[in-house]
Amino acid sequence: MKTKIRTEAAALWQLAWPVLIGQLATVGMSVADVAMTGHLSAEDLAAVALGASLWSIVLVTVMGVMISINAVVAHEVGAGKFERIPHIMRQSMWMAAGVGLIACLLLNLSTIVFDYLQLAPSVHAKASQFVHVISLGMPAFAMYRALYSYTASINQTKPVMVIALLGLGFNIIVNWLLIYGHWGLPQLGATGCAVATGVGMWLMLGAMLWWTHHSPVYHQTFPFTHKEAPHWPEIRSMLRIGLPIGVTYFAEVSAFAAVGLLVARFGIVPVSANQIALNFSSLVFMVPLSLGIALTTRVGQSLGEGDAVRARFISLVGVGLSLGFAVLSAAFIAIFRHEIAAAYTSDAAVQAMAASLMLFAAIFQLSDATQVSASCAIRGYKVTRTPMLIHLMAFYGFALPIGCALGLGLLPEWMPWRPAQPMAAAGFWIGLVFGLTVAALLLVAFLQRLSLRKISFAASSGKIAG
Repeated sequence: MKTKIRTEAAALWQLAWPVLIGQLATVGMSVADVAMTGHLSAEDLAAVALGASLWSIVLVTVMGVMISINAVVAHEVGAGKFERIPHIMRQSMWMAAGVGLIACLLLNLSTIVFDYLQLAPSVHAKASQFVHVISLGMPAFAMYRALYSYTASINQTKPVMVIALLGLGFNIIVNWLLIYGHWGLPQLGATGCAVATGVGMWLMLGAMLWWTHHSPVYHQTFPFTHKEAPHWPEIRSMLRIGLPIGVTYFAEVSAFAAVGLLVARFGIVPVSANQIALNFSSLVFMVPLSLGIALTTRVGQSLGEGDAVRARFISLVGVGLSLGFAVLSAAFIAIFRHEIAAAYTSDAAVQAMAASLMLFAAIFQLSDATQVSASCAIRGYKVTRTPMLIHLMAFYGFALPIGCALGLGLLPEWMPWRPAQPMAAAGFWIGLVFGLTVAALLLVAFLQRLSLRKISFAASSGKIAG
């Protein structure tokens, strides 16, 4: 059994590590935005923090919708139906173009939120401009993620890594030129980040299209041999899987983003510190997320082959592997929290508050890694509605209500324990810890039941693989 576990863990890691580097590079763009504007001014950092709060909600929701392609294609690969994949991908690109355009429109409309946050006029203007500019990269991002899911599902994850690293390099260089105004270019500050990221998304899409066209590994399933009109039944079937995933992602990221927006009322220092802690947590989160993407692929392929026992085994190994990493990452964040904060900003007050918030970030590593790996394993079964409901309840039934009660000081006076004053950012992070823990426990329980039910159904049908 130990040998089987090691073999499966190695197989998951073989698929996940290029995805991890690609994910780190993608998140590294956001890290570069925050770190580079943080060394320009606290005002520009606050504008990027607020703009990124809205951008991240829409971005991650779109990512969730497009991840449906991963599960769909993985099942076809497992079943050996490679001839179906080009049609699926042509339709997924139509879906991506529509989703990307809708996301662009919604992102621009969402800046109305800033009108209700009592922001300084300069911060309001810079945050709004950041969102308007960066939204132009959304259609490219949606189509890039469609190709991303396709290439991961056929076990080709290295292109994602290479293209994301090139995108990160482009982002850092253009940030340096436009944020600070080097080489005679205008000093755009926060807006410079938006220009770099938006243009970078289009270049990454172009690079992925070029790679799939020229690499021989895609020849068998290459989708762009001819044009094809939208086929709504195919698109609807993908949306039935993808929209609940998008809502699931929305529930989580909007809860974190809502915390950033609510903390804004306490001033520039808390909102900047909150963004730093959240930004680094997102960076660390890429490891269990990458393992989760590998889980979706391998579980989906196993189920496509008709091997429900192997799918359950892969799921359990993946969740255990993610949890083991979370123990290490929690210790790292707790020990080096002051050094991490100093790498983001030179402002002493922001450093101190960010370091204190990272203690909460360290605590929720365990539940965060568990819930994302369990959710991704469930996704490999093409089951998405129950995880969606669990996430909605966990974040909107627990995380945000508890966070608002503690952070804004809304607890009634008769409560036996009530802080003397609002806990601000710390109170919201306590709520997030509760929400993530609830999600982790419920998702693991559901994965157990789902995988056993699938085995029971296969056994009763005489379809248990040998």
